[in-house]
Amino acid sequence: MIMDEFIPLDCLLPTGTQKICLIILNQPLEKDSLHTLWSKALLRACADGAANHLYDITAGQQNSFLPDYISGDFDSITAEVKAFYTEKVDTIVTLGGLAGRFDQTMASVETLYHALNMTELPLVVLQGCSLAYLLRPDKRHRLGVNTGLEGEWCSLIPIGGPCKTHTTGLKWNLDNQVLQFGKLVSTSNTYEPVAQGDQRKPVTVTTDQPLLWSMGICRDRK
Repeated sequence: MIMDEFIPLDCLLPTGTQKICLIILNQPLEKDSLHTLWSKALLRACADGAANHLYDITAGQQNSFLPDYISGDFDSITAEVKAFYTEKVDTIVTLGGLAGRFDQTMASVETLYHALNMTELPLVVLQGCSLAYLLRPDKRHRLGVNTGLEGEWCSLIPIGGPCKTHTTGLKWNLDNQVLQFGKLVSTSNTYEPVAQGDQRKPVTVTTDQPLLWSMGICRDRK
């Protein structure tokens, strides 16, 4: 089964077309990312102490940055409301969760696994120069990587166990190889070289188990 092309960094483009749900976590925020994502989001939520960071970073403009929800968990949303927003959101973006304590970063990754059973929407976690996205198993994923915001590096990490993986569009592709800790992990990979002026090809990934895709974000390109 081939999925429609998904462009992970479209959410950070002011001209991007994705309709997003924004979840802000209790970690320091980047003002540029916040303003771009906030202006595009159809639904905005803060998790507990994230409201403190939002309040501080929007000093003098708090009335223009009022979240729709402030909550410590997601079990209060009704099926009806969840279905309503599912029809109007392309991507769920979590701002924060990849910095600070290592155990909390791993908790963010573990949440991505729970999300596979909670929603069919792509859920990306981004902070600073990194983005993380968990690929569903038994599907051929097509990732658009030509927004101009992509950094030089990307990786495929088998967090949950061995993953039989096939890729195209990378400098070092995998040909139905098994990714597994202690054997082979695709870190510090990059994209297939293209001639000057040509567009970068999408990356395709097929995996038989959930597989963590991460990629660099280039903050210097506008």
